[in-house]
Amino acid sequence: MNAVDLTEIRVRYAETDQMGVVYYSNYFVWFEVARTEYFRSRGVDYRSLEEKEKIYLPVVEAYCRYRMPIRYDDRVIVETQVAEVTGTRLVFEYKVKREGKTCTSGRTVHVFVNAAGEPIPIPKMVKNILSE
Repeated sequence: MNAVDLTEIRVRYAETDQMGVVYYSNYFVWFEVARTEYFRSRGVDYRSLEEKEKIYLPVVEAYCRYRMPIRYDDRVIVETQVAEVTGTRLVFEYKVKREGKTCTSGRTVHVFVNAAGEPIPIPKMVKNILSE
């Protein structure tokens, strides 16, 4: 569970506020992009989990700490790793870095649920992939 994935993002103008700094909510969008790529790189496709398996991973908690501003056209790397896996929960941690310096860090907590929104155990194939 210590494997770290790297996702590169180039800041678009639309992601900045009036001061030219990345608007705070966009970090959560970047976390989602990085998390999706984390799964995809391991052969797990969110779409097929939802459409075929009727398994969903809602965010039940989200945290972000802003340390340094990021601006339009900056190239950043989002480091993503699984920090915790329990019976039904999955915790991701993120670091957004520019030129090797951590500008932002965060985490999201997810619960595996069925189509009725009831918590379910993490599927074995997902747990196995996350353990590799």
